[in-house]
Amino acid sequence: MRAAPTILHLDMDAFYASAEQASKPSLRGRPVVVGGLGMRGVVATASYEARRFGVHSAMPMAQARRMAPNAAYLVPRFSLYRTVSEQVMELLGRLSPLVEPLSLDEAFVDLEAGGVADDSVTARLVGEQLRTVIRGVTGLSASVGLAGSKMLAKIASEEAKPDGLLLIEPGTERELLAPMSVRTLPGVGPATGDHLRRAGMTVVRDLAEAGEAELVRLLGKAHGVALHRMALGYDDRPVVAERDAKSVSVEDTFDVDLHDRVRVRTEVERLADRCVHRLRGAGRSGRTVVLKVRRYDFSTLTRSETLRGPTDDPTVVREAAARLLEAVDTTGGVRLLGVGVTGLADFTQEDLFAQAADARQAAEAQVAARAQQTTADEPASGTTPVPDEPPAGAEETAHGYATPPAARHWQAGHDVRHDVHGHGWVQGSGVGRVTVRFEEPGMPPGRVRTFRIDDPELHPADPLPLVRDPVDYSSWPASLPKSLSGPVPPEGAESSP
Repeated sequence: MRAAPTILHLDMDAFYASAEQASKPSLRGRPVVVGGLGMRGVVATASYEARRFGVHSAMPMAQARRMAPNAAYLVPRFSLYRTVSEQVMELLGRLSPLVEPLSLDEAFVDLEAGGVADDSVTARLVGEQLRTVIRGVTGLSASVGLAGSKMLAKIASEEAKPDGLLLIEPGTERELLAPMSVRTLPGVGPATGDHLRRAGMTVVRDLAEAGEAELVRLLGKAHGVALHRMALGYDDRPVVAERDAKSVSVEDTFDVDLHDRVRVRTEVERLADRCVHRLRGAGRSGRTVVLKVRRYDFSTLTRSETLRGPTDDPTVVREAAARLLEAVDTTGGVRLLGVGVTGLADFTQEDLFAQAADARQAAEAQVAARAQQTTADEPASGTTPVPDEPPAGAEETAHGYATPPAARHWQAGHDVRHDVHGHGWVQGSGVGRVTVRFEEPGMPPGRVRTFRIDDPELHPADPLPLVRDPVDYSSWPASLPKSLSGPVPPEGAESSP
């Protein structure tokens, strides 16, 4: 435990939904829900306007639609969220070498290790200026908690939401925690909370007064001891810099259970390709391929195969995943599939490339053999097809094959560009039509137009930056205290959430 509140916890406010509101001017001040839009979709993030209707993360999307029927429902745009997250993490990295990301929108920072704060006054200055800089760079708001421990810094940022800062002075932890719900403490979920409630413990004060022995009797030694320490405000966990990822994986949940074995295999191969794309994007390779299958009855099976060495070859991963699938019974239907790679390394094993080449040659030989059996009324084309053929009607470009307009699926919230009307986003599609609102971040709400889904002038597009002309903070935080305008807050003062 520290004598100064130099551990900072940053949490972006309703991150996905706030990014969508900043990106789409017509959604400012409106309830926005981001998540899977299918029958089995769940809410990833709800804007504060949507939360007033009772919508919250992890809620089934069908339930959210009943509670807030007039909200805007959008699929996630992770490319945008990752870009903004990278901007925020870069700013945090300027404050300290010890930054511990918890997710795209949340991180701990050790201000003392960065030499930018060593007491309450300087810690508050850093926190307030960080919020200002993040808004100038990303256009989004963030909440900050400052305390002498990670647990209390996270609790403080939650109390400060939205768009606030709360500093907990060391020595005041127990008094602050006493009236809070036991669910405030890490590790106390619904089941543990109900167990404690039945024992007459509903607030943190009850846990502190019950004593360690009673909590050990109720919850077991490890959990009981840890919970009693937290109730007294003790937490000596250090801020740990970002660790290397241990695995790379992708998965999809399907709106309707998959029963066709061929379709299941096709989906597994597609997921394997996506997984390798992420693997290569991280500059890594992996040795163990993992297949995850969730069946119709919610039972989840995991199978793995360890290769002779690390690889980033899509053919190797695809075939390993297909072999694993052969050992899984998919009778009755499949609701979720996932492919992952573990045992990551920074190099590849050369003999695996030979293995991939052998696999490709075998596939080509098989295709050639089939071509020789072509009947006279179906003559061979003179070219040897490859196993992964482009979609029908696809047009070859410098970057591969462009999906033909008629085959495009326009998802609500995704970016588009029209040759005449410019940049916009999909409001909805169906019955052969797609409705687009043409607007850009930082501009007034735009006009809505409807097109055929195969309109040749309408194209998918990348998200635009949320801030058109970001403020230049290239010198921050070199002149940290001097660059603040206005008087320095008195020590011990708290910013209002």
